[in-house]
Amino acid sequence: MTKAYIFPGQGAQSIGMGKALAEAYPAARAVFDEVDEALGEKLSRLIWEGDIAELTLTENAQPALMTTSMAAMAALNAEGVSIEDAAYVAGHSLGEYSALCAAGALTLADTARLLRIRGKAMQEAAPVGVGAMAALLGLGFEAVQAVAAEAAQGEVCTAANDNDPGQVVISGHKAAVERAAVLAKAAGAKRAVMLPVSAPFHCSLMQPAAEAMTEALSHVDIMAPKVPLVANVSAADVHTPMMIRNLLVDQVTGSVRWRESVLFMASKGVDEMIEVGAGKALSGMIRRIDRNIACSAVGTPEDIAKLKG
Repeated sequence: MTKAYIFPGQGAQSIGMGKALAEAYPAARAVFDEVDEALGEKLSRLIWEGDIAELTLTENAQPALMTTSMAAMAALNAEGVSIEDAAYVAGHSLGEYSALCAAGALTLADTARLLRIRGKAMQEAAPVGVGAMAALLGLGFEAVQAVAAEAAQGEVCTAANDNDPGQVVISGHKAAVERAAVLAKAAGAKRAVMLPVSAPFHCSLMQPAAEAMTEALSHVDIMAPKVPLVANVSAADVHTPMMIRNLLVDQVTGSVRWRESVLFMASKGVDEMIEVGAGKALSGMIRRIDRNIACSAVGTPEDIAKLKG
């Protein structure tokens, strides 16, 4: 089978994630230790024993989810599974940083520090209460784009995440997103769910965060990845450090084209995707995008045993 490794984004976090991996694999434990050192704080303690509300803060959730993914990857490596077995890597939003770290384009310490900056910058880009996000279920991407355009009325309202054929997330000014939710129901959406997020991600209101990431990324070495990355904003493969740097900036305000990314990999022969890290959200999306792709999620020692099985 032709494999891709995929990495989850925000929303997958839970207290205790990665702990069993760290206890079972010294290499996984070393990942948590290295991130603690890079950030100058015990992020591992927050992940394993902390308060879920604090973990869910964007500036914590982003490095925490990446750390958990890299711990799972380290455990896979310890079992003889290499990232270089894959045709592609990809990640959902912050998961793109995990994918780049796994593929050797970014060091673990740099990735942790970048995600801490990214999380803070995204949190601060729009004052609390100004923006909102909503998941529109049962409406295709083009229909959602039309609804968002109609709802904008001079404000920002855009399709932020094209997750799968039945789920598109919109982002923008709160009133515009609320108008779009009503219009979506009238256009045939099964449900419109306001999301409990702290900021309107992946829309033009995040421009201050994009500028912060331009500055942060200018100080970081990016290597050519060992495995091509399928980028969120282009839904195509990218190999060169300069392109990766530019796309990571574009990604802050651009749409996460996840459905198209999965279809791109499938068109190139990928028939197995392994979700590395917390939760199984991406596996669910993939099944709705293309039922011919085999999915598995690896977040515990049991998952690794099953995968090797």
